[in-house]
Amino acid sequence: MGESINTSGIKSERESGKLTALLKQKFPNAVLDFHSHRFDETVVIERDSLEKVCRFLRDDSRCAFEIMIDLTAVDGLEINMNPRFEMVYHFKSLTHASRIRIKVPLDEDDCRIASISNIWKSADWYERECYDMFGIIFEGHPDLKRILMYEEFEGYPLRKDYPIDKQQPLMELKEIEERHKYGREL
Repeated sequence: MGESINTSGIKSERESGKLTALLKQKFPNAVLDFHSHRFDETVVIERDSLEKVCRFLRDDSRCAFEIMIDLTAVDGLEINMNPRFEMVYHFKSLTHASRIRIKVPLDEDDCRIASISNIWKSADWYERECYDMFGIIFEGHPDLKRILMYEEFEGYPLRKDYPIDKQQPLMELKEIEERHKYGREL
């Protein structure tokens, strides 16, 4: 009954993991915050370091993040998050069987960030989706235009301040040239 439990081997939630420690060592001024939960590391970095950090995560053999799994934005308007927006990136290393989440805070008045589509080709359409839904500008993106909404759509529908009853301009249906006939005779 009087035995004490030894907790010296249990990692603190605030203690950095291996990847976080590596990023803190390589980019000491870029890491703003970090946490780890159930071996899933999250590192918050400053915006201007994103491209350098991503190249390091992909190219350094200690990281070897071959896959950019997902990227999205978070609008923290309703929870008074400051800065209001946050970009969230998920990466996977098949080599090391590890994952990491990178977060980048973005000010409401300056919603721009470097495109990583030149590092991971899979980021291309995800960045276009974030642009289309949140209005985040991805600098250096090869073809940053709407992907889900039509070109004349006004506003960004996943922003928390987007009016739910907003009326969009009606557009005439555009004629397109059918690319594939699929065995149909026209």
